[in-house]
Amino acid sequence: MSDKPTRARRLLERVRHARHPLRGWRRWAVIAGQGIGGFVALFAAVNLALSLSTFRGDEPLSRTVHELRVLWFSPPDGRPMSPTAFPTVYGRDLGPAPDTAAIHAYLEREAEDGVFLLDHVMVDRILTMNGRIDARSLPSGVYVGAHALGPDRLPLVPVTKYMAHYLLFPRHAYILVVPQTGPAIAFSASQNAKFGVTDHPDRLSAEIAPYTPDAYDFPSSGEALHEMTRITRDPARVAEAVEALKGAQARLEAEGLTYGLLAPNSNTAVGCVLERSGSITQAERSSILLALRAPGFGAACE
Repeated sequence: MSDKPTRARRLLERVRHARHPLRGWRRWAVIAGQGIGGFVALFAAVNLALSLSTFRGDEPLSRTVHELRVLWFSPPDGRPMSPTAFPTVYGRDLGPAPDTAAIHAYLEREAEDGVFLLDHVMVDRILTMNGRIDARSLPSGVYVGAHALGPDRLPLVPVTKYMAHYLLFPRHAYILVVPQTGPAIAFSASQNAKFGVTDHPDRLSAEIAPYTPDAYDFPSSGEALHEMTRITRDPARVAEAVEALKGAQARLEAEGLTYGLLAPNSNTAVGCVLERSGSITQAERSSILLALRAPGFGAACE
């Protein structure tokens, strides 16, 4: 038997005994860069583990396959959805061409189970059939949506939509109201600049708008997967929700807060609205998991 070292062994020895060509500050700059790169890789690995283990339901593998299909078929901004997208993603559960009643029943079952997905493929199908999102397809109620943030345009979106969903664990939250009649309405909070407001571009503000492709938080290629939680289906609370959100929008405008990365930010605004409405408690709003998943959600409301 030959004692000659293998190619892999020889390569390992060369790496172990190599002399670094750089000296002085250049060497330390390379070491610092390697350290930062290692930290980013560790951060991404932790977020990937959290993304694949949190809110996965009873069938995490099936959920992940569903997500990957949606991300694959979700087209960049301005391009049409593939005609095979809906049959491929939902054909097993709904058939290739379900009607509005079948979709409503399906989403009602999903909402009853807790956190469910409202994705780009599904909303495109609903818009194709009904022209808008309303109680014909999405059961009436008040929902909290959460989604990753990513670009919708080429050339970045094909890669970044996967990275945003699986490697960047923090989510952006918004509130969706689906009344018994009329279009669904979204309450979205962010910087003025994100809503096209040039005055005080860094100020935290909110937008209340119909849930259409022009809405800030509507499912799109870079934000294809929305995790939805229905917080109430009580007709009385649903009927008064939009007016309550308008009051929250006015308070936010009066406070004149500067947007912060951790707080106050869009998640802070949504969390405070939910706490003031009695939907969640301050302790629930400040939970460790929510602090990781929606940074700023549990920050002080005053």
